[in-house]
Amino acid sequence: MNIKWDKILLGGDPLLVGSQIAIVLTTVGIIAAITYFKKWKWLWNEWLTTVDHKKIGIMYILSAVLMFFRGGVDGLMMKAQTAVPENTFLDAQHYNEVFTTHGVIMILFMAMPMLMGIINLAMPLQIGARDVAFPQLNALSFWLFFSGAMLFNLSFVVGGSPDAGWTSYFPLAGKEFSPGIGNNYYMVALQIAGIGTLASGINFIVTILKMRTKGMTLMKMPMFTWTVLVTSLIIIIAFPIFTVALLLGMMDRLYGTHFFTVEAGGLDMLWANLFWLWGHPEVYIVVLPAFGIYSDIISTFAKKRLYGYTSMVWAVVLISVLSMLVWVHHFFTMGVGPAVNSVFSITTMLIAVPTGIKMFNWLFTMRKGRIEFTTPMLWSLAFIPTFLIGGVTGVMLAMAAADFQYHNTLFLVAHFHYTLIPGVVYAVFAALYYYWPKMFGYKLSEKIGKWHFWLFNIGFNVTFFPMFFLGLNGAVRRAYTYSAESGFSTLFLISAIGSIILAAGFAALVYNIYWSFRYAERNVGNDPWGNGRTLEWSIGSPAPHYNFATLPEVKTIDAFWYMKKEKKGLGLRKSDLKPIHMPSKSWIPVYMGAAFFVFGFMLVFEWHILSIFGGLAVLAGLVFRSFDYNSGYYVPVEEIIETEKWRGEIK
Repeated sequence: MNIKWDKILLGGDPLLVGSQIAIVLTTVGIIAAITYFKKWKWLWNEWLTTVDHKKIGIMYILSAVLMFFRGGVDGLMMKAQTAVPENTFLDAQHYNEVFTTHGVIMILFMAMPMLMGIINLAMPLQIGARDVAFPQLNALSFWLFFSGAMLFNLSFVVGGSPDAGWTSYFPLAGKEFSPGIGNNYYMVALQIAGIGTLASGINFIVTILKMRTKGMTLMKMPMFTWTVLVTSLIIIIAFPIFTVALLLGMMDRLYGTHFFTVEAGGLDMLWANLFWLWGHPEVYIVVLPAFGIYSDIISTFAKKRLYGYTSMVWAVVLISVLSMLVWVHHFFTMGVGPAVNSVFSITTMLIAVPTGIKMFNWLFTMRKGRIEFTTPMLWSLAFIPTFLIGGVTGVMLAMAAADFQYHNTLFLVAHFHYTLIPGVVYAVFAALYYYWPKMFGYKLSEKIGKWHFWLFNIGFNVTFFPMFFLGLNGAVRRAYTYSAESGFSTLFLISAIGSIILAAGFAALVYNIYWSFRYAERNVGNDPWGNGRTLEWSIGSPAPHYNFATLPEVKTIDAFWYMKKEKKGLGLRKSDLKPIHMPSKSWIPVYMGAAFFVFGFMLVFEWHILSIFGGLAVLAGLVFRSFDYNSGYYVPVEEIIETEKWRGEIK
């Protein structure tokens, strides 16, 4: 492709020019601030080269919050455009780009990293491990995600955004109908981030299977850890499918192959099948850890053991199996026939059974419980009815005959927002409030947290509930405008107002983070909620870099709860302390992230010769790693005693 500079540096549109100026000024401001406060060395040693799973988790979460802001702004732009009929705020092309990037960013660069961050933070602590099985690979996973996310976001101001929807269906996403650079970003950036996710899945499985502390059998693991194990299995099954699809798509666009080009003997439906073979399990990759988060929080604040633990485990496993057997319901209308449609209708509706089991488990856990209405618990309670609406409308869509009516309307858009926002975003908020003390040593403000909760909940329902009725009335998705005669104006305006309240809820969270950083009480102790049930609440807040001074022994589920109840296993004796072996920090993961970014950028712009040098830079990182013989270091006993002094005098 003969790409000109005026195609690379976009201009003319005031929004793009303003964004480019804002990005340049923000970058200069950050660099100036780090230089002024002399924080480069601290940044490099403590964060960029860290392999500590907790710090990597925090970096995932910070990145995801930024992506939430970016994706949220895209959502607000769409709502502004459709607030009134025949609006000209965005033209059709910009609207296509905005809803495409909104979908990709929210699912792959906000929900996924947010959950990866919480898994990184909590899972090793829950199983009594000192780190994940492969710490350096864990850091590499983060930097590959970050590299892919930054490359994808660059498309907004350099070269142009992808515009074929988050599903990027062919032939629309092919060169024939999308000749610009935007969809190259989609094919390349998602591959880079996907490699990191696949590595995380392998890492988490090995960690859970091989690094559980003494006595913790599989059926004594916290429910969140169970959901992480099952989610990781789905990742290593589903993500290679998407990676292959993206590779074939990239070959079509960059090198002129015709895997998805109908007139050249390719098959566009191949992309649809490969995409949804990954795409529907992806829904459960982000939702199942959320179910684990809710289970632990509800059990904690109802002050009761999780009802039906075993049935909950089997329900999660059954959902993971069914998640691989439903992908065709995404194209009931594409002519696969009544027999195939019927089979996939049934498998889709079957998912409601194990999901219903979990609903009853949570409700029976709260029955006769002494419920404490903290902010994490409020998010968990709000999840149940909200997700139920998403589930019921999902069963409606699972009926193939009815789907012919709902398909491609705003009813579908409302359904998946009622599924994914309570199924992921509410859980993420609950986990942030719940685990904040374990990350930073202080709690987020409960008062501001409740403002955040109510504003976001009200805003969410006002935004998306009207879309069910818009869809039933025939309003189609991905349409950038509508006529006044359609009768849609009032509901679209209500939905737009709701999005402003929703944004105010997010702003309350950001203010809460600022306020709590400045004013929240420190020294909250190891169990700041007072009702901790699992091992992460037995260690200091924030968690020390070695996690456990001595590895705990587990005799039952909810180990820490019974330790407190029986007053056993809580103390620490000096004679039990030994130097702790820990992995060393490494520059290789951050280097690999940078090398992949350069390699990906060259591929996006089809600079094939230069991309060879990018590939060699990636190869060099692999060679460096092969000759890295650093075997880690030991934390001395004196440092452990100093860190553990919150327990009182250690004898």
